[in-house]
Amino acid sequence: MRSRFIALVSAAGLVLAAASAQSPMQEWPVYAADAAATHYSPLTDIDRSNVSRLAVAWEWKTGDDQITAPAGARPGSFENTPLMIDDVLYVSTSYNRVVALDAGTGRELWTFDPKAYEDGQPPNGTGFVHRGVAAWHDGTALRIFLNSRAKLFCLDAKTGEPVNGFGDHGIVDLTKGLRWPVDPKRYTNTSPPIVYKNLVILGNGVGDRLTYRQDPPGDVRAFDAKTGRQVWSFHTVPDQGEPGVDTWGAESWKFTGHTNVWAPMSLDDRRGLVYLPVGTPSNDFYGARRPGQNLYGDSIVCLDAATGTLKWYFQVAHHGLWDYDPASAPAIVSMKVGGREIDGVVQLTKQGFVFVFDRVTGTPVWPIEERPAPASDVEGEHAWPTQPFPTRPAPISPQGMSLEEAFNLTPALEAAAKEELKKYRLGPIYTPPSIQGSFQRPGVIGGANWGGSAFNAETGMLFVKTSHSPAIIRLVPGAQANARPGETDAEFAGAQGSTSFTLAGEGGGRGGGRLPLVRPPYGEVVAINLNTGDIAWRVPFGDMPSLRNHPALKDVALPPALGSAGAPGVITTKSGLVIGGTSDDSAMHALDAASGQELWRLTLPRQPSATPMTYRTKSGRQFIVTATGSGANAGLVALAVK
Repeated sequence: MRSRFIALVSAAGLVLAAASAQSPMQEWPVYAADAAATHYSPLTDIDRSNVSRLAVAWEWKTGDDQITAPAGARPGSFENTPLMIDDVLYVSTSYNRVVALDAGTGRELWTFDPKAYEDGQPPNGTGFVHRGVAAWHDGTALRIFLNSRAKLFCLDAKTGEPVNGFGDHGIVDLTKGLRWPVDPKRYTNTSPPIVYKNLVILGNGVGDRLTYRQDPPGDVRAFDAKTGRQVWSFHTVPDQGEPGVDTWGAESWKFTGHTNVWAPMSLDDRRGLVYLPVGTPSNDFYGARRPGQNLYGDSIVCLDAATGTLKWYFQVAHHGLWDYDPASAPAIVSMKVGGREIDGVVQLTKQGFVFVFDRVTGTPVWPIEERPAPASDVEGEHAWPTQPFPTRPAPISPQGMSLEEAFNLTPALEAAAKEELKKYRLGPIYTPPSIQGSFQRPGVIGGANWGGSAFNAETGMLFVKTSHSPAIIRLVPGAQANARPGETDAEFAGAQGSTSFTLAGEGGGRGGGRLPLVRPPYGEVVAINLNTGDIAWRVPFGDMPSLRNHPALKDVALPPALGSAGAPGVITTKSGLVIGGTSDDSAMHALDAASGQELWRLTLPRQPSATPMTYRTKSGRQFIVTATGSGANAGLVALAVK
């Protein structure tokens, strides 16, 4: 094994660890491998020749199910991607607990419990989930930052104890410094902060289905990593006198919340630029109270990381009505297009688009066209008349819905699916929600979601796990359940309907009488050559045993892989692998990065539930680690070549 000097610097620009020239250790010091969100590893130990020998090396259970929590609170899906620094894994569990583990064995070193469950179940629709933590070195010691619900914690990486010099005994109250007061029980965090020099930058999560005047705002803020002092704040809904306030009709900027960055962020550390995937304003599906284009909702926003000053933005959906908030960190990439070297940034979207920009100027690398979009048929709603369509790359998911695209594995099933589809408003992408119920494809999961993409700078290839699951969005007149005095709910609440149908004479339920309304595949991995803007290959990713074993398909010749939908993403390695998990078949998969051919799959003890990561310990062994399961059945699984 070749020796090399490792001075592992986080993309935040500070040294996180250093090892001797003889050390084989390769860390994973940031949530997405680096702050550029590449999900890339330079390791080559596991390659095409030996990936088939991967096996479970160790497991670790979260233990969240052993905690006594208030009635109604329960741990959700375990969606964490750990950090690995100096042979230690730093994990956040569904209950927001931070645990340090020995990277070689999974042995528990310490645990910190912020007791996030004491405020009951979060209102964010997903329940208790937490996807990662951030690390920073203060010059003498490593610190771990946890944004848990309405608090930011700074922990000593050796002990797990809060650092007294930060905030109030290691804690910052995130409800202070927002543009208006909020109920801390309605403010939460699911994605890790990002660190730039001595700044910890973070957004927030909110309850998408709980909407009222002055619900939690989406202010993005930076805090001093040493003291916890708030350094800057960026208003994702412009305030009076700020650019973009005129895009909020009826003075809706005064009371519209959400428009938040719940997804991970990314960073061009050398230039000091931070990239925000800003979400949909409140209400996700009904915008009559916020007429206009609604900047900076549903946008990629580039800020000066040191000051929070706006550098550029691009809105990927105007006047959002589909819950099409950008759900993943913009990927910091490099490419050579038409002989020109470009430092780029890629924003994936739930609607299945891939927007590619010059990361400094915001200029599109390929033209983006404003094309007509369908009008709303809901009284008082004014859907924006056009929407942006990238001309390259091509969409990574099927878009829009017609009867001709119904489930078609047999003629009888196709006819039954079409009859069900006739109940809903069908149309192209951006067909607005309706009282009748609009069939939305891709649905609210995407397309691309929080798993993001994986990028190999040597080949210029971007790999994306994409879901093709649709949604039916029906607007339901009347107030939502909300007992807080003085708060006015939206005139309509969005309700999702079933995107499957029941065969006559058969019962419902998964694997019983219900079948999808759309044809497979339901999930793919797509490889995009960013030097040309072409899709190099796309393959179904994972399988659906419940559908494959459906009695109505007993004698039907099915595709070798049906594909599996899901939000987690994939990683890629220098050795030419693309690695990720799928939930429907509870399996990990490795693909050949050059062709998409599946090289290996392994059924795990529990469903993979997060984007994996990989590292090599000081002892010289490479591991691939993924979170699996939920609730009482959640844990990390570490794989290694046997």
